[in-house]
Amino acid sequence: MTLHSPPLRSPSADAERAARSPHRLDLLTAAAGLALFAAAAVAGAVIEHTTGTLRAPWPPLLAHWMPHVGPGTPAALLVAALVVLYGPAVAGRLSWPGLIWTVWLSAMAWTWSLALVDGWRTGVADRLTTRYEYLRGVGRFDDVGAALRDFSTHIAGGSPESWPPHIAGHPPGAVLTFVGLDRIGLGGGGWAGAFCIVTGGSVAAAVLVTLRALGAEHTARSAAPFLVLTPAAVWVGTSADGYFAAVAAWALALLAVATGRRGRRGAAAALGSGLLLGLTLYLSYGLALMALPALAILLCARTARPVPVVLLGVTAVAATFTLLGFRWWEAYPLLVERYHQGSGGVRPYAYWVWANLACVVLCAGPAAVAGTRRALALKRLTPVVLLMCAFLTALLAADLSGMSKAETERIWLPFTLWLPMAAALLPARGRRGWLGAQAALALLTNHLLLTYW
Repeated sequence: MTLHSPPLRSPSADAERAARSPHRLDLLTAAAGLALFAAAAVAGAVIEHTTGTLRAPWPPLLAHWMPHVGPGTPAALLVAALVVLYGPAVAGRLSWPGLIWTVWLSAMAWTWSLALVDGWRTGVADRLTTRYEYLRGVGRFDDVGAALRDFSTHIAGGSPESWPPHIAGHPPGAVLTFVGLDRIGLGGGGWAGAFCIVTGGSVAAAVLVTLRALGAEHTARSAAPFLVLTPAAVWVGTSADGYFAAVAAWALALLAVATGRRGRRGAAAALGSGLLLGLTLYLSYGLALMALPALAILLCARTARPVPVVLLGVTAVAATFTLLGFRWWEAYPLLVERYHQGSGGVRPYAYWVWANLACVVLCAGPAAVAGTRRALALKRLTPVVLLMCAFLTALLAADLSGMSKAETERIWLPFTLWLPMAAALLPARGRRGWLGAQAALALLTNHLLLTYW
């Protein structure tokens, strides 16, 4: 009997096999994320059909199944194609100021085109005018001081004078933004929708500024196309949470800038960060969790130097609202009461505690999911790793709180819009494919479903 030894593998073959292994893990991780969303959709359909307790027509999203195309379809396809084909190369070549402006404009183009798939009125002008939304309460702020002093008395439901759900569910800074737009002649749903898209599109630029300030410019350039083609843009156009996300993002960006500068410029950046962080507390109660990525930025920079000035800015905003009559700590318990009076008291925690995470997967996209695996597998604490851990921890805390059952595709935009930065960790050779997957997911979502926001 003749014995045959197995063929020897060359070192180059072993290296090639090792290189392919992480790529397979990336694909498996992305597939697992999409499987989670599919499971949430199937289980949600069964539960909603059986009990009706999810209060979502197409769970886990607030949307209706409605395949359609619209005036924004050609533009969305064009933007997607341009970013997929040229985005990585352009991001690597542009000057830094040029990159910031290009990313902002590209993100706005992507968001505008997706919003206009549903048409001007349905996709933009009417989104913030429904009976749930902020514009329904603008007329009650003729006397801003009196409205703020009386704000908390109208949070709980059950009376004709109760605030519409979204006003009741947020501190008054949210509705006051639209009151301000109305006062300067930009009233109505069209201007409000445009404002949210323009500001929301700037989140991508703020992420780049943050990463560069923390010494990760190469990572920022690699992440830029993914921050533009995020599926979460479907909900940035048009929801007020896109605007909230922008305020929070620039607060973090200014904090990152402040950690690397001394003197007046550093103090100005720290004060600006504090003022914006203070404002976030009066836009959405849940944005108190922005303290976690703010802490991550300080850990990345290994300094607490900006903290006193940042706290001064936060205190100034909080003191202003308090002196005008709104007390955050009194309003929040009333919000919890209102939340349980409505759909929040009916929706089952056992479903939404994991279905919310399925919404995160959809909003962030498969490239972000695969990049997150790489970030968590890294053995060194880079800015991307620390920021990803902070945002994921914030999302987990919001999820476990039970105060975010459903609607997280918009509510969590201030967190999910940062997650595509993890895609910068994917190999350069396959980035066009991952970008294509991001764009395809957003296009399918927007053309197959009519979303509430």
